[in-house]
Amino acid sequence: MEALLLAGGKGERLGEAAEGRPKPLVLVGGRPLASYQVAQLARAGVTRVIVACSAGFEQLFQAELGGVGVEIVTVGEREPLGRGGGLRLAAAERKESGPVFALNGDELLDLDLPQLLERHLELGGAATIVVSPLVSHLGVVELEDDDTVTGFREGPRLPHWVNSGVYVLGEEALERLPDRGDHEASTFPELAQEGKLKAFRHEGVWLTVNTPKDLRRAEEFIAANPEWRQA
Repeated sequence: MEALLLAGGKGERLGEAAEGRPKPLVLVGGRPLASYQVAQLARAGVTRVIVACSAGFEQLFQAELGGVGVEIVTVGEREPLGRGGGLRLAAAERKESGPVFALNGDELLDLDLPQLLERHLELGGAATIVVSPLVSHLGVVELEDDDTVTGFREGPRLPHWVNSGVYVLGEEALERLPDRGDHEASTFPELAQEGKLKAFRHEGVWLTVNTPKDLRRAEEFIAANPEWRQA
């Protein structure tokens, strides 16, 4: 099976913490962030990962993400295409037909990829997206109807689910990706309206690295879970 990896992020919000690297190659626990995903894909039986990155970084991605038994193919975006356009560009380099994994290159999830694929095939949709519980980044005040404060809760789980940035895309979904723009603003809403978009609920680890604070959290997580360093 093949996989598509979106890796066009420049890491501008990370500032100096990025050390001049594209965001998916920022070091976490001594290795590039996206390498954890590549290793995870390899364990799930993926043999070929197609990376959509900014033009000029192709060789760097091949060097940094290789070495775990997976063929790394890089395609450079000569101009920003958006996430949907990046996925479409990468998908054009596939050698196989059928469903593919697609991931954002700046996230860590302890996801059971074979189970995700099995669920996708079982549900029969054009695409399946991984969703995680929405946890508030703010504490909340609990009130009675008469405005009596009954307590406080830090970071409560809210009654909603959010897109975690990992998908299984079937042929129809791949064909409907935009040449430019974000698939989450076009392809996915259209498929959802047609009843062809399915979800896979994930309640485990989900870390996105956008800011220096996020990077510190990811470093702390890897330090506390050294098994993640194993290829």
